[in-house]
Amino acid sequence: MSRQYITTAIDYPNAAPHMGHVLEKVLADVSARWFRLRGDTVRFQIGTDEHGTKIQRTAEDEGISPKDLVDRNVPLFQDLYERLHISHDYFIRTSDQSQHWPTVQELWKRLEAAGMLEKRSYTGLYCSGCERFMTKRDLDETGNCPNHKKAPEEVTEENYFFLMSRDTDNLKNLLQKEWDGESYRIIPESRAQETLALIDQGLEDVSFSRPKSSLTWGVPVPEDEDQTMYVWCDALTNYISGLGLLTSKEDTSFWNDATVTHVIGKDIARFHALIWPSMLKAAELRTPDQLLIHGFLTSEGEKMSKSTGNVVVPDDVLKKFDGNPDPIRFYLSHEIPVGNDGDFSWDRFEKLYDAKLRNALGNLLNRVLVLIQKEGGAITIPDSAEDEGHASSGWKKYAESMDQFDLHAGLQQAMHVVDALNGAIDSTKPWAMEGEEKVILLSRFAESLRHAALLLLPFVPDTAKRMTEQLGVSYADRMLDKDFVITEEMRQFGGQKDWKKVGEPSILFAPLS
Repeated sequence: MSRQYITTAIDYPNAAPHMGHVLEKVLADVSARWFRLRGDTVRFQIGTDEHGTKIQRTAEDEGISPKDLVDRNVPLFQDLYERLHISHDYFIRTSDQSQHWPTVQELWKRLEAAGMLEKRSYTGLYCSGCERFMTKRDLDETGNCPNHKKAPEEVTEENYFFLMSRDTDNLKNLLQKEWDGESYRIIPESRAQETLALIDQGLEDVSFSRPKSSLTWGVPVPEDEDQTMYVWCDALTNYISGLGLLTSKEDTSFWNDATVTHVIGKDIARFHALIWPSMLKAAELRTPDQLLIHGFLTSEGEKMSKSTGNVVVPDDVLKKFDGNPDPIRFYLSHEIPVGNDGDFSWDRFEKLYDAKLRNALGNLLNRVLVLIQKEGGAITIPDSAEDEGHASSGWKKYAESMDQFDLHAGLQQAMHVVDALNGAIDSTKPWAMEGEEKVILLSRFAESLRHAALLLLPFVPDTAKRMTEQLGVSYADRMLDKDFVITEEMRQFGGQKDWKKVGEPSILFAPLS
């Protein structure tokens, strides 16, 4: 049994959560659930990045304090993730002065002691949307920030800088081979090549603080009351502050003795691939193992924008399905391979719901259970080398995909079972059979559906549990427990020897109104 520590980027609560947040959390949750199901000990952390200029300015515009703003908005994120069935173990807030701040301030002291911080006057182009200084090569051809479509402000101030330029060769070694016995895998590989290209262009030092006169809302720089920590030292450190590292209450078991995976969007990949490992090495802490990078989500083929009116609100999607989060979890996992950009289309969503969830999956389960109930509800699963071979090879292919974070392929494997069963039930026509032959065939269908439910469990957990309950399998009530593991017997065809009778069918997915 191995340990897995999986994190997501912490969300900026200057406004309500959006679909980009949902995409990332679902991706991380599917991964965390799979790790648990295969028997790993998992710690899954998410949270909020609550300091910085945007929060301060938004609060000023609303006439409230930054603390009041984040205390109002953070529960919106927590509530949404609960309704999406995100199975995180810990929620970190960077405004938490007891949990987060001690690690951040101790890390700052270590960076300073290592000679990696330098205070100097600086004039630069500052994008408040990105919360960072930018160079001209970061801007588009019009001189605007490519993400926020606004020209950055020219700012002159005295800041502390993190001397990342000193680590150029080390960072390149980290990504290309090994750095003092450590390596940092970036998934997909194309993102690693993009990061290496950035290194080849030349790395610059990074602003790590702002004058308190311009930024009051944040972690104070130790022994310099005129400076407030800037986003990267504050925000990136959440991954270790949640563990209490560098404090008297640290738990190193999920850092030093675990596989550490950061799940983030491509827009902040460079900071995690460059600044973060450089900070950790300077502080004499190990680097994470892998960086799982997802793309952006568009709406009807265009970037989501309030001005164009194509913003998809997560609450609207949940309301569409009476609060059931599984359709949106299925859509994002089915339509967007890890690392790719994806599109949210209401038309495509509704067609996929009807075709894959309501008809292919829901109607199949209902047909099989109704037919078995007509025969008394008992099942007889025969010994079959052919069925055992199909199940074994299917599980092997599925596990390989899931282990490699090819979650899209894993879901396709699960739905391949469903599609094959639909084809088989139409061709064999069990409703036209009689006696033992009919019961045995329907029992094989039921057993295959039991396997399909387990394969779908990381993606659509509530649906998988309801399928298994209707099938009447004894472990159904434990499937959503965090210590539930898919055993070797569960993966075997006919492996549940105590399963003798199916339950009552009910509608798995209702028609859309």
